[in-house]
Amino acid sequence: MNILLDLLPETVEIGAVEYPINTDFRISILFELMMQDSSLSDKEKMQEAIRLYYPEIPHDLEEAVEKLIWFYRCGKVEKVKKNVASQEEEEEEDTQERRVYSFEYDDRYIYAAFLSDYGIDLQDVEGLHWWKFRAMFIALNDSCEFKKIMGYRSMKITSKMSKEQRAFYEKMQRIHALPIPDDEQEKYDAITKALMGDGDLTGLL
Repeated sequence: MNILLDLLPETVEIGAVEYPINTDFRISILFELMMQDSSLSDKEKMQEAIRLYYPEIPHDLEEAVEKLIWFYRCGKVEKVKKNVASQEEEEEEDTQERRVYSFEYDDRYIYAAFLSDYGIDLQDVEGLHWWKFRAMFIALNDSCEFKKIMGYRSMKITSKMSKEQRAFYEKMQRIHALPIPDDEQEKYDAITKALMGDGDLTGLL
């Protein structure tokens, strides 16, 4: 589907039946935050996702999940990784997969960026389609503070950088670091404790 040529979807087809889907950008932001919530099981996440997206619950829940994920991804098919990749490709993938933003912790920066770049007040706007929001989100001006922060987080610090560059980016990454999820923090704390104590890392790595 081409956002320039095609009408944006308001429904999805499940079992030969058209079901309305909630297109408001806030719903997909809630979905993304929920998927990052380690306190919920996968089953709970899918149940809540179906309730979020569908005013009318489809009969085929498996296909309903597939279609809501398709909608969340803006109709784009996820790229399949190659089994064999060069070191440069692996490094590039690592940078791409690194978490560089959070709708929860970057909310003020995102709000300000949309207001500055597009004159859109995300507090007041009604019915902004998720696909439109994502298109504008991706294309935010590089000069805005939010894009700079994402750049700091994604920056791979290497030995090729000068001492001053490394110090600057390390400082920026510390300042703008996203909180570690609770389950990862617990594992990190356990590893730290083991390394400072008896050194037993059994079951931690």
